[in-house]
Amino acid sequence: MSDTTAAVEGAYDDLLDRAGRISNVSHAKELLSWDQQVVMPEEGTPARARQLSALSAVEHDLLTADELGHLLDELEGTDLDDDQRAVVREVRREQERAVRVPTDLVERISAASSEALTAWREAKEADDFDAFAPHLEELVELKRRYAAHVDPDRDPYEVLFEEYEPCLPLDHAEAVLTDLRDAVVPLVDEIRASEADLATDAFTGTFAAERQEALMREALDLLGYPWERGRLDEAPHPFSTGTTFDARITTRYDESEPIGALLSTVHEFGHATYTLGLLDDAYGTPLGEARDLSIHESQSRLWENHVGRSTAFWARFLPEVVEAFPDVGDPSVREAYEAVNAVDPSNLIRVEADELTYHLHIVLRFEIERDLIRGDLAVEDVPEVWNDKMESYLGIRPETDAEGCLQDVHWSHGAFGYFPTYSLGSVIAAQLYDAAERDIEGLEGLIRDGEFAPLHEWLTEEIHRHGKRFETNELVVRATGEDVAADAFVEYATAKYGELYDL
Repeated sequence: MSDTTAAVEGAYDDLLDRAGRISNVSHAKELLSWDQQVVMPEEGTPARARQLSALSAVEHDLLTADELGHLLDELEGTDLDDDQRAVVREVRREQERAVRVPTDLVERISAASSEALTAWREAKEADDFDAFAPHLEELVELKRRYAAHVDPDRDPYEVLFEEYEPCLPLDHAEAVLTDLRDAVVPLVDEIRASEADLATDAFTGTFAAERQEALMREALDLLGYPWERGRLDEAPHPFSTGTTFDARITTRYDESEPIGALLSTVHEFGHATYTLGLLDDAYGTPLGEARDLSIHESQSRLWENHVGRSTAFWARFLPEVVEAFPDVGDPSVREAYEAVNAVDPSNLIRVEADELTYHLHIVLRFEIERDLIRGDLAVEDVPEVWNDKMESYLGIRPETDAEGCLQDVHWSHGAFGYFPTYSLGSVIAAQLYDAAERDIEGLEGLIRDGEFAPLHEWLTEEIHRHGKRFETNELVVRATGEDVAADAFVEYATAKYGELYDL
């Protein structure tokens, strides 16, 4: 081995060691955040805010250390293999952003987010936007400052969008979202005018939360969730977090409607199965991390919509639902399918929305958070603008802020730029499912029989095991042969809802 080769290998090993430390601190932060949202005592916020702030500072200092920058410079242009080049590329991406942001600002954002989470929860419960507004205003200002440090000459919202989707340019994302909106709006209008009578009352009654939880565990068993590496808990806003060794799911229960919890659980399972499908031996490196949120959301939306809302899934799982809740009677598979796919433009809540109007909920949030970050909308005007847009896009107006602008947790995290990834994930999910159907013989029949391993294996092979080896569009092209686009979703939705509503 030449001295040059030995030096490169030594530098690369040092880079992996430093990347592993950064990853471990990041995952420790996530675990503390999970604890805050699931089991932390109500008055634990002051200490938790300081803990998260301290870990954010440590993570930032590790990313911005001169030694890390020197290692990246040393490895630039050397003879690395493809995986090594991907690791260097991804660490460089994070390091270049981090070095531009002062540590004290990172600490302030972390502390403000932790305090805002508790304030949001209390404000939502009390239907009191004014109580949350000062926290939102602080986070908007802090995130504007963050974006200005990263790149003062660019649109601050574009800079923040890259926190969640760094590989798709915002103009590509906006073009996809525009195509999606332009297809969904007239389709929803046709559905409103349809005289089709769907079985929307297939699941009515009172459904105890304890029995719902037991049913959720049955669903996760069926789908193949490995309990030795995961948990199911309850949280005000469902989410999933963790690593390939520990991927946790949360959901929430409405005792008047059990299907929301089921679809939410299947959605979060999609996130968890992606996390669990990452390579164990790549943990702590970019090759052991999920690509980013558009791909993450594609996994959750694929399992929720293309599996969890399918006729095949309900042919398999309906008996378990009836056994858990015999008062629902004896609905047919078709009635169950209609109930979980009925389009309801009058629904106010994003996480309970059908898969069509869901995207109008996303457009609303995207436009508001973009205008907040750009300084075109004042925080105090958010409730009225939210309600006006809801009325314009969906023909309904929230009576409370708890059902309006306080319903989502994201802004309390300072997560501006996150929402577009939900719709991007949906279009990618449609592309991936099309490809999976081509590659897996009899996929619908396998789902009907409760055999999900072939789909797991296909997704792991095409998406999960690669981590951040490829950028978003390349990953999708390798799996499907097509660039990220809305076409597959539009074709899927047009056919599905055309049949349901006799269009």
